[in-house]
Amino acid sequence: MCVAETERLFVKKFTKNDASFFLELANSPNWIKYIGDRNLKSVKDAEEYLKNGAIKSYKEFGFGFYKLELKSERNKAIGTCGIVKREELDDVDIGFAMLPEYEGKGFGYESSVEILNIAKRQFNLKRIVAITLPTNKSSIHLLEKVGLSFEKKIKPFENDEELLLFSKKL
Repeated sequence: MCVAETERLFVKKFTKNDASFFLELANSPNWIKYIGDRNLKSVKDAEEYLKNGAIKSYKEFGFGFYKLELKSERNKAIGTCGIVKREELDDVDIGFAMLPEYEGKGFGYESSVEILNIAKRQFNLKRIVAITLPTNKSSIHLLEKVGLSFEKKIKPFENDEELLLFSKKL
């Protein structure tokens, strides 16, 4: 189901049929380096991950992470962008990831701007946050480009890894 369009992208809800794409995305080098190894080794693993992640989030909150498809290449999935409510954070946070060949081409910016508009318009969110590793310079740059500002350092997860928290009032 298409939830939005940008100049170059369709923003669609994930389904279990997207598992092979998601398996590729979640095992890409920058996903593993900056988001973490989710131990997805098969299409079945990816189906379960989607079912218990994005698909569950749509049912619980009405939003989640979305699949990004190129308009110029019908049904060509290139990445993800969306918002999610994590138990570890007080606010809804935005995130994004692209397949390596689509990084640095403006798709993260294009999709993030649309997702922020949806967060405000459709879900009436007043504030959005994002978390990233201090070493993820591309993510930091993109977050600042879409108007989020560094707020503080946090350790929200059990692994005790320090992350940077960015925020923006919508």
